[in-house]
Amino acid sequence: MSDMRVIDGDTHLSEPPDLFTSRLPKKWQGQAPRVEVNEVGEHRWRVGQSWLGPVAAMSVAGAVDVPARWEDVDPACYEREARLRWMDANGIHTQVLYPNVVAFEGHAIMALEDPELKLACIRANNDHFAEFAAGTNDRFIALASMPFWDIDASITEMERCAEAGHRGVVWAATLVKHGLPATTDPYWDRFYGAAQAMGMSINFHVGVGYTEAQINIANQRGGMVKTNPLDQAADQARRTALGFMSNGRTIADLIMSGLCDRFPDLNFVSVESGFGYVPYLLESLDWQWTNAGNNKRFPQRLLPSEYFRRQIYTMFWFEQDTLPLLALYPDNVLFETDFPHDTSLTPGPGSNAPRPKDLIDSHIETYGVDLMRRILQDNATKLYRVGGQ
Repeated sequence: MSDMRVIDGDTHLSEPPDLFTSRLPKKWQGQAPRVEVNEVGEHRWRVGQSWLGPVAAMSVAGAVDVPARWEDVDPACYEREARLRWMDANGIHTQVLYPNVVAFEGHAIMALEDPELKLACIRANNDHFAEFAAGTNDRFIALASMPFWDIDASITEMERCAEAGHRGVVWAATLVKHGLPATTDPYWDRFYGAAQAMGMSINFHVGVGYTEAQINIANQRGGMVKTNPLDQAADQARRTALGFMSNGRTIADLIMSGLCDRFPDLNFVSVESGFGYVPYLLESLDWQWTNAGNNKRFPQRLLPSEYFRRQIYTMFWFEQDTLPLLALYPDNVLFETDFPHDTSLTPGPGSNAPRPKDLIDSHIETYGVDLMRRILQDNATKLYRVGGQ
C-alpha cells in the first residue's frame, strides 16, 4: 500500500466543550450547546435546559469506560496534530469528518425556540469543521450539517459551506418523525437540485435525525438503563447491529421513490451501515421488480441495482465473512474506521478491534491490489473530490 492513499470514509470530530459558547453571542450562552458538570461530577452536554450525553460518549475508542471528564479524552479525538499522528500510525491518509452533537443530538437543537439560535448552532459547527480541514491538503474532508427543519435555510447553508470547502452534507433519513415531509418526498427537490448543481453528496449516517426518545433508548438515558450487566451488553449489541442495517430502508427508499430518476447526477452515501446485507437487498429489489413484470411495464426505469451502481455508495469496516461479495459492487463501496466511536477500528483494553493498517494489509493480500485500491482510495477520491478530482 506504499503508493495508495487510504481514505477513511467515516470518522468523527469530537467537539471541544467551548465550540459553541466561544462562537455565539453572549445572549445565547445559557441556551446554546455547552458542557456542564452534573450532580455526580460528570461532564455532559446540555442544550437549553435539556441534559444530553456525556461529553466523552462519542470519544471512547479502545477504552474500557467512558471518561467522566473532558480532560481524560484522547487528544486525537479533537486536536488536529494528534489526529494526524493517529492517522499516520494507522495507514490512513485522509479522513472524512462527521459531527457528534449536531448529528446525534440534533433533536435538542431543533427544540430550541429561537430560530436564529438554532441556525447559529449549525453554522458554528460547520465553521469549526471548515477551519479544522483548512490547509491540510485534503488530509481532512469536512461535511456540512444542515438545519434540516428549514429547507430554505438548508439550501442557503449548503451554498455557504460549499464555498468554505465542504464536500457534502449530512442529511437525515428520519425527517418524517420530526413532522416533516419524508426524505424522498418531492418537497425536498429544491434542496436536492441545489446539491446536485453544486456537486454536494447527500450522506446518511445512521443515527442522524433520531428523535429524543430514540436517542434516550440508544444511550440508555431517561430511566431506561437495564440493571443486569448481561442484559445491558446484549441489548447494546442487538440495537447497534440492527441500527447498522436500518439504512437498508433508506437505500430502498432512495431507489424505489423515483428520487434517483429526478436527480441522476446526485450521489447518496449510506454511512456506518455496513456492506454485507446490501447485495441481498439489491438482488431482492431486482427480483421483486422484474418478477412482477415491472421492467416491461415501465421500460424507462432502470433496475434497482442499476440505480445503486450509478449513484449510491455504502461502507464497511469490521466485516469479514461477506467481503468476497465486494467484487459485485467494486465502485460503490468505501472503507471506514468510525474513529473514535466505541464500535470503531481502534484496538485497546476495551476493544478487540485490529489496527486499521493491519486490517488493510490483510484485505489487500486477500482480495488483491486492484479491487482494494478502488475501495480504499479511488471511490472516495471521486465522491469527495479529493486532490482536486
